[in-house]
Amino acid sequence: MSGPRARDESPDRLYTLTGGRTRSGPDTPFDLVTLVVSESDPTAGMQSEHAAILLMCRRPTAVVEIAAELGLPVSIVRILLTDLLGTGRISARHPRTGPSPSAYVLPEPDLLEQVLVGLRNL
Repeated sequence: MSGPRARDESPDRLYTLTGGRTRSGPDTPFDLVTLVVSESDPTAGMQSEHAAILLMCRRPTAVVEIAAELGLPVSIVRILLTDLLGTGRISARHPRTGPSPSAYVLPEPDLLEQVLVGLRNL
């Protein structure tokens, strides 16, 4: 295997990126669809992956998108995100959280069926 993905997935490279850590922690808020937003710009001397995440997340970006863009396993990206969250450089929220979890009401089944019929007719 050649190219950047071969380098990015090598065990030595992944070990270096995470400082030997294998888990992001038991209370990590990051799942695949968690939206991440930069709260600061990259700084000189910052790990290149951390800087790339900050640049990428100027707009809300899902964890799975970050992993795909960096060419890294999601587990490694979660560790990197935990580092940035701990220093206040990013904020994270699940797309279904908001002012009140009960504020989100699923659409009526009839409406969903109408949308499905409309999509099939396209």
